[in-house]
Amino acid sequence: MKKYLHVVNIGLQNNLAYRFNFLTRTLFSFIPLFAMLSLWRTIYAQNGAAGDASGFSAAQMIFYYLMVAVVDVFTAVNEDDWQIAADIREGNISQFLLKPVDYLWYRLALFFSGRIAFILVAGLPLVIFIFCFRDYVQPPASWQAGLVFPLSLVLTALLQFFISYGMAMLAFWLLEISTFIFILFAFEYLASGHLFPLDLLPPILKDILFLTPFPYQLYFPISVYLGKASGSSLWHGLLLQSLWVVAAYVFARLMWRWGIKKYSAFGG
Repeated sequence: MKKYLHVVNIGLQNNLAYRFNFLTRTLFSFIPLFAMLSLWRTIYAQNGAAGDASGFSAAQMIFYYLMVAVVDVFTAVNEDDWQIAADIREGNISQFLLKPVDYLWYRLALFFSGRIAFILVAGLPLVIFIFCFRDYVQPPASWQAGLVFPLSLVLTALLQFFISYGMAMLAFWLLEISTFIFILFAFEYLASGHLFPLDLLPPILKDILFLTPFPYQLYFPISVYLGKASGSSLWHGLLLQSLWVVAAYVFARLMWRWGIKKYSAFGG
């Protein structure tokens, strides 16, 4: 554990060296977020029945997108999959085959160091942005939601990472994996609730999506906070999210095991 904590420390220092990049990325991410907030404010202003159709009041809908930004800051995988694929292509993983360092835990430590650095840099601009929409900010729906939300947030981060790690392992077989990563990102963007709350979908389609890991990558922790998932549905959802984390971890491990058999060491 000590060596991985050291990796977190080194990764944090390296990431903070590029804090201006983090800051500009955060500021530019506010542009589509502001556009989406303006769109929904206009929709609710012109259509009083929008809340009945979506199940969200105007304030809840605005706050939903603010929560999307918050969850992304804590859990999003930025360039980890590209870096892992580059390590495989360039032979950098050879050193991990000779040292007592588990590559998955090494990358996970770097992932968390990146999230910590991003929070430190992006936290203040995000707080200022949310403050501008403070009239829409809501507390957790219940004390139960307030306790479960952080746990769900951690599970979301792990799920995001393990899936990205497993997909990056395709670099053992393919020279270029960008197409697969973009396809996964596009589908995840739609099916996780980034573009719109999954409550807007037909019930049967929403139920089908909840059999996949995608809603647990964003929508579920937000629904916990807002009280959309409560009672038995809360614990059932948390159990499914935990199972998907375990499944994604097994997937990541298997992809590494199968890929390393195909690996021809060079460089590094």
